Amino acid sequence: MMQPVTGIIRDARYLDHLPGHTHPEHPSRLRAIYEMIDREFAEKLLTITPQPAAMDDLELVHTPAYIKKVLKTAEHQFTSLAPDTPASAKTYLAAWLAAGGCIEALKAVWSGLCRNCFALIRPPGHHALPGRAGGFCIFNNVAIAARYAQRVMRVKKTLIVDWDIHHGNGIHEFFYDDPEVFYFSSHDKLLYPYSGDFDEAGEGEGAGYTVNVPLTRDLENEDMVALYQMLLPRIVERYRPELILVDAGFDAHRDDPIGRSHLTEEAFTELTRLILNLGSALGDPKIVFVLEGGYDPRALSRCVERVLQVLCAPPGRACMLVGGTTRADALAEEVFRAHKSFKVWVD
Repeated sequence: MMQPVTGIIRDARYLDHLPGHTHPEHPSRLRAIYEMIDREFAEKLLTITPQPAAMDDLELVHTPAYIKKVLKTAEHQFTSLAPDTPASAKTYLAAWLAAGGCIEALKAVWSGLCRNCFALIRPPGHHALPGRAGGFCIFNNVAIAARYAQRVMRVKKTLIVDWDIHHGNGIHEFFYDDPEVFYFSSHDKLLYPYSGDFDEAGEGEGAGYTVNVPLTRDLENEDMVALYQMLLPRIVERYRPELILVDAGFDAHRDDPIGRSHLTEEAFTELTRLILNLGSALGDPKIVFVLEGGYDPRALSRCVERVLQVLCAPPGRACMLVGGTTRADALAEEVFRAHKSFKVWVD
């Protein structure tokens, strides 16, 4: 039997974060994914058990006082880190393992243990700020992984692709002035945290290295794929990342109770193919996917299944080529307008 080339981060302890029966970020999200994997991917994936992140790793993006605040939630059966981000007695460990799981995924692809890796973790992370939780997020998992790659792997060019329907304001803030981390986010600006406009493009040395794409709510699959095909190849070809981190939230699915979008799992299939093909053409930078949002368990598990199918497939399979669409063209033109003056990836 061939050795699996796709790894996953998986751990039952992620299910011990209990924000409440009616909270959208419920353990049933991850439970549905794990059940799907057992049913559809038996022995096809390399399962990697996470370790809690070291304190030094958490402090790459979070303040010591905030980390202490998170750890102290273990003293209470139920408490709150933010109005929308409750914590139970074992939340601290799940959050600790979520950050650590992203680091383990990074180590796995860097060492050659697997070709790519999907960190199937919770709680999510991209809204977390240096000293504050929010948006269901506690530690900023992807930001920690990017900083770890800078410090330990000496990576000088990391691309973060965030297709969660909510703007990753935490990641945006951490790397806004840092040209070593290019942040690309497509999101609904009318949803929490109500940020991420076209003209928010970075500052100082990082000017031009943050691309925000506020989406309109009428986008269909072909619009989303066309938009990414117009923007992402230009960014990858000019920036030439050594590492690609995909903030894989699936709350833009039409069945999601929080998002207001119309996409299906087919859109995420094609976006994954596009990212892998761009990486292959570039010389195979390391690629790690990290789970963010997605709050309908059945839709979420179908989306993750399709992404894993692409990750496990032999390299080189072409993605669906989509011509420009009226909606995608209009959004791309806004992005080009906001970025032409920086001459980082578009002239």
